[in-house]
Amino acid sequence: MATLDDVRSIAGDLPGSEERATTGGAAWFVRNKLFAWECHPWPSIPEDVRAIVAAELVLGVKVADELDALALREMAPDVFLPQTTGWGEPKIAFRMARIDRDHLTELVVEAWRVQAPKYLQREFDALHA
Repeated sequence: MATLDDVRSIAGDLPGSEERATTGGAAWFVRNKLFAWECHPWPSIPEDVRAIVAAELVLGVKVADELDALALREMAPDVFLPQTTGWGEPKIAFRMARIDRDHLTELVVEAWRVQAPKYLQREFDALHA
């Protein structure tokens, strides 16, 4: 089971990553662009999804496009939630209790890549070559 501490550890290794406390919980930014966040059961979220978010830890991340989000939802519908809200697309939300550390790392790093400028991506790639 993945935790917010796992997200902190992964995001902490990403150049330019910054954690901030928001009204909805913890959130991670790169150059003031949101890439990962702790989901909160806002009234704008559909009732069925809001019940899940209220009952367990759910993380949202940016994805490259809606096709990526759709593929993840179809691949593991028990892990990835249906669309939460229309704002901030493309994104995906998932149940932390149902994801392993390796997949969490992949999702957070890819979300960071969606938002990070090219020079920070090159810095990360150089460190992990």
